[in-house]
Amino acid sequence: MGEGPIPTDDGAIEPIGLKAALEERYLAYALSTIMHRALPDARDGLKPVHRRILYGMRLLRLDPGGGFRKSAKIVGDVMGSFHPHGNMAIYDAMVRLAQDFAQRYPLVDGQGNFGNIDGDNAAAERYTEARLTEVARLILDGIDEDAVDFRPNYDGTTEEPVVMPGAFPNLLANGSTGIAVGMATSIPPHNAAELIDASLHLIENPQATTDDLLKFVKGPDFPTGGVIIESPSSMADAYATGRGGFRLRARWEKEDTGRGTYVVVVTEIPYGVAKSRLIEKMADLLNEKKLPLLADVRDESAEDVRVVLEPRARNVDADLLMESLFRLTELEVRFPLNMNVLVGGLVPKVVSLGEALREWVDHRREVLLRRSRHRLAEIEHRLEVLGGYLIAYLNLDEVIRIIREEDEPKPVLMARFELSDVQAEAILNMRLRSLRRLEEFEIRKEHDKLSKEKDGLEKLLSSEDKQWKTVARQLGDTRKMFGPDTALGRRRTTFGEASVHNVGAVIEALVEREPITVVVSEKGWVRALKGHVADLSTLVFKGDDALKLSFHAETTSKLLVFASNGRFYTLDASKLPGGRGHGEPLRLSIDLEQEADIVDVLPYQGARKLLVVAKEGRGFVVNEDDCLANTRKGKQVLGVDAQDATKVVPANGDTVAVIGENRKLLIFPLNQVPEMVRGRGVRLQRYKDGGLSDIKVFTLADGLTWTDTSGRNWTVADLTEWKGDRASAGRLPPKGFPRNNRFG
Repeated sequence: MGEGPIPTDDGAIEPIGLKAALEERYLAYALSTIMHRALPDARDGLKPVHRRILYGMRLLRLDPGGGFRKSAKIVGDVMGSFHPHGNMAIYDAMVRLAQDFAQRYPLVDGQGNFGNIDGDNAAAERYTEARLTEVARLILDGIDEDAVDFRPNYDGTTEEPVVMPGAFPNLLANGSTGIAVGMATSIPPHNAAELIDASLHLIENPQATTDDLLKFVKGPDFPTGGVIIESPSSMADAYATGRGGFRLRARWEKEDTGRGTYVVVVTEIPYGVAKSRLIEKMADLLNEKKLPLLADVRDESAEDVRVVLEPRARNVDADLLMESLFRLTELEVRFPLNMNVLVGGLVPKVVSLGEALREWVDHRREVLLRRSRHRLAEIEHRLEVLGGYLIAYLNLDEVIRIIREEDEPKPVLMARFELSDVQAEAILNMRLRSLRRLEEFEIRKEHDKLSKEKDGLEKLLSSEDKQWKTVARQLGDTRKMFGPDTALGRRRTTFGEASVHNVGAVIEALVEREPITVVVSEKGWVRALKGHVADLSTLVFKGDDALKLSFHAETTSKLLVFASNGRFYTLDASKLPGGRGHGEPLRLSIDLEQEADIVDVLPYQGARKLLVVAKEGRGFVVNEDDCLANTRKGKQVLGVDAQDATKVVPANGDTVAVIGENRKLLIFPLNQVPEMVRGRGVRLQRYKDGGLSDIKVFTLADGLTWTDTSGRNWTVADLTEWKGDRASAGRLPPKGFPRNNRFG
């Protein structure tokens, strides 16, 4: 300890700024993650680990139709030669390539337990075996024919491909997800036949727009099926920009079980969702009573998916039941689209559908050119050798004599018959048994055949039009293998629309409907007692707190909270605390400033009218629906100067009775009060000093009723003395009116 930094070899210590050192190292890490781990190449759709697995399996000759090899052998070879990382990282990547519920077109053919849709893991690598699939063979096709560049592996002992030839549109067909540093990618799987049709259109019409291509590519095609309910315009935007998302739902059907009863059977679940986790979540929601329309959930799956949902009653609407499940469970997911790929294997870029397909078809042309040049060089070499063989055949005895008698036969042969070095070397390396087959006819036949092929290749290399036609023909051959009439190529995901339901009905379906009694204390504590409780005398409150108000409601009700700041707040009765304790302060559920108080709480009934009044005697009638708030901040309805909103009463009747703190009573028609959405309102009663005490809306024909302090009810029928116009001062109330100036 305390010996100081370790000196460098020459004894000198080189100071480096910490910031610069960290920036340099983090940038190197970020670039490594982006380039060599998380983002796929736009040309072959593979990340380095997948490319190395496929190439390693190719070297082990694990071709489709051939034998299987232990996964441990494959992983060991890939780790030792190409991918110096943990064996579980390599094995997990290989397992995913073999899972038909994870890959739309699996690249690895697995034998043994490779996991399942429930989310169970694959068996250990020593128990499973694998080989390549036909799709992987297409991706590798031509790799030995100089189709792609190779680079030294991590320790320089061998070489690995930079990119695959990729005769299959793997980037979009199998999709890809990955998180790098500062960027991520998320590409859903698509249908290969549709992608190839779009690519053929792009070859014929290089200026094709995204809308043109979407006539062929309908949308994602997930291996697990499902129904996409995204709107066409939203999908078009996503494909044009490379960013967006798709709402994917489970496929379900209604199955009659006789006597008017039914069950819902889910046959396909969304991509990437583990079935066991989905059912576990549904069971938890059932236990928490958050799915009142559902009675039971059963997993009857075997090879296929079959999740049975039993409704609570036969009259439950199946669509509404499913809508409530789509909202709360992973029966509906949103799969993001972020087509962030390595363009040219170097530059990370978010590409559109057209750009992604353009990268692939351009790569296919490049592969065609490279393979053609490679084949041309092979043909030219063979033609040269055949020319030497022909000379040797025509002068066989002389050739044999030179080889037998000369110490250095090669220069003598070259001088005697004007042979090239390659030809002389080929004659000298020829086996004796080959002399038997060395017939002039055979040599000339092969020479003519190769000359014809050479002529075709030279024409191909000189004509861009011919190149694109050849690429199109190759794509057509691939399409036949994965056409809509094949088991693998048939589209699995379909398109639909979300059934339109009243939002209120869906929300109500998420809550079990039970009677409750809402209790609010003077200090603003709220609780919900089970059932409609009539006698509240036994309720206990905290300290010096007491009952302010109570009313009957249901768990599906909405509550309107009116505060002294003139705002209305909305609460769901289902979210109120239970009645066992003292409840909770209302302020925990709404954003109510400290100086404001709660004036009243009432159940929302819908479409009724409310009269809101400020302390100074101003007010107006408001429609209850205009008081509903969508956020915790509430909705400003009555404009007030200070915290002086005093009353909210249902406007049921034709006449308003208002009494001030000056003990003056005024009665006037309700139609003199305007109906507004928000504002300060109009004056209802005039005061010299003080403000409003209480207000009531009643029907004039029934008379004015109040309750005195000892609980007796009083009714006055003849109210002529107190009748007047709005904004009058009023007169002293009738005999027997309570001293507290309240209607009771």
